[in-house]
Amino acid sequence: MKSSSVARVVEPNPDPAQIAFARKMRDDFTRLIMEHQFAVDEILTKVSILRTEFLHLHRYNPIEHVSSRVKSPESILDKVSRRGLEPSLSAIKENITDIAGIRITCSFISDTYRVLEALTSQSDVRVIAMKDYIADPKPNGYRSLHAIVEIPVFLSTGPVPVTVEIQIRTIAMDFWASLEHKIFYKYDGDVPSHLATDLKNAATIAGSLDRQMEELHTEVHGATSLDDAKGVHDNIDDDLLHRFWILSKNYQED
Repeated sequence: MKSSSVARVVEPNPDPAQIAFARKMRDDFTRLIMEHQFAVDEILTKVSILRTEFLHLHRYNPIEHVSSRVKSPESILDKVSRRGLEPSLSAIKENITDIAGIRITCSFISDTYRVLEALTSQSDVRVIAMKDYIADPKPNGYRSLHAIVEIPVFLSTGPVPVTVEIQIRTIAMDFWASLEHKIFYKYDGDVPSHLATDLKNAATIAGSLDRQMEELHTEVHGATSLDDAKGVHDNIDDDLLHRFWILSKNYQED
C-alpha cells in the first residue's frame, strides 16, 4: 500500500477564547458596517428629495453630483492601529466619525452653503462638528465644507444613532482635491516641495475660477432666490387652477 505523498498538517487545538472573540467581532463588525450603510442610504434619500424639490419647485438644482462610501473593516482596523485606539466597538464608534461618508458636488460656492443649511437644519439631523475650509482653507490649499452629523437609523431593535461625514464642495474644488489625493498617494505622503507649492497655487486659481463663474452666472441669470424663483409646475395648467379657484369661491360662499 502506497503512502500519500502529501503530508497532513495537524492543526493545534483552537483556543476557545479566540474563537468566541472572533465570532463576536465578526457579528459586531457586520452590524457596524450595516448601520453605517443604512445611515448613508438615509442621507442619500434626503439629498435626492432636495434635488427634486430644487428642480421642480425652483427650476434650479444646485447639486451636480453625489457620491458615498462606507469604510471596509480593514480600513477601520488600520485607522484604529494608526491612532492607537482601543480595539473595541465602543471605541471605534466614539473616535472614528468618518466610517460613513457622503460627498456632494455643487456648481457654485453659494450652493455649497445652501445645501449644507438644507441638510443640517432637518429635525432628525444632529450636527456634531462643522468645519468651513472654504472660508478658511487648509495650509495646502484644500477647500470644502465638512460636517459630522448624527442621524437615527431605525432597526428592528429600535433607533440607533449613527455618525456620517458630509463633504460639500464645488466642481473646481473637487477636481483639485482629486488631483491632490493622487499626487499624495503616488509619493506616499512625502510630496516634493515644488509640487506642494504648485498645488497650493492651483488651489488659489481654482478659488478664483469659482468666484468668476458665479459672477458670470449671476450676471446672466440674476441672483438665485429660492423664494422668488418660478418652478416647473408639471401637470398644473391654467384650467386646473381655474377649477380650483371656482371650488374655493363656492366653498367660501357656502
